[in-house]
This record gives sequence, structure tokens and C-alpha cells, in this order.
Amino acid sequence: EVQLVESGGGLVQPGGSRRLSCAASGFTFRRYAMSWVRQAPGKGLEWVAHINSGGSSTSSAESVTGRFTISRDNAKNTLYLQLNSVKPEDTAMYYCAKYPDSVYERSRYLEAWGQGTLVTVSS
Repeated sequence: EVQLVESGGGLVQPGGSRRLSCAASGFTFRRYAMSWVRQAPGKGLEWVAHINSGGSSTSSAESVTGRFTISRDNAKNTLYLQLNSVKPEDTAMYYCAKYPDSVYERSRYLEAWGQGTLVTVSS
């Protein structure tokens, strides 16, 4: 059974940093592209960033480019999202999700999701 467990959320001051983690199990993590998706209170899902299976190729949404960095450690079966220079509009539930392929460009959907970790940006 695929399991994705996010952690690292919490209260962050504007301009601050936080690292989110996603522990993966139940599948061969190093073979699949992964993604972070967020949902702000009262709003729809917003794709944040994704990374190919080997970690050499990444892409992120314009709203977070230059501030957030996605990475992975395939030896530890863990996906990360480094949040820097956070803004109040970054307040959201952050979800880790799995693509059905090693390359995100070849994937049209996300097939498994974690339960999310809440990031609140406030002074």
C-alpha cells in the first residue's frame, strides 16, 4: 500500500523559512516523479512543484519560483520542500503526491496523495 506522510508544517513568520518532508513507503520511491500541491483555506488545489525520479529535473509554479525548492533523497525515500521568504498567501495545507511515471512530463495525473501538513504564515 502506498503511503505518503507529510511533516514539518506549523506557524512561520512572514519572511521566514520552513522545510517540509514527505516520507514515502509501499512503493519503489526512486522510480517515480513526485509533486507538492497546496490548498489555501477556502480555495482550490494549487500545484506547487514537481521533480523527476532521479531528482535532476524540477519545475515550480511561478508564485513560488525563487522562494521554494523541491528536492528528494532516494536513499531515505523522502521528498522535501524548502520554503524560504514565506508570505501570508503561502498559508495552506501542503500535500505530497506521487505520479505514475518517473518523468512528470509524461504524467497527466497524480495517483496517490498524503494527508497534508498545514503551514500558517503569520506574525
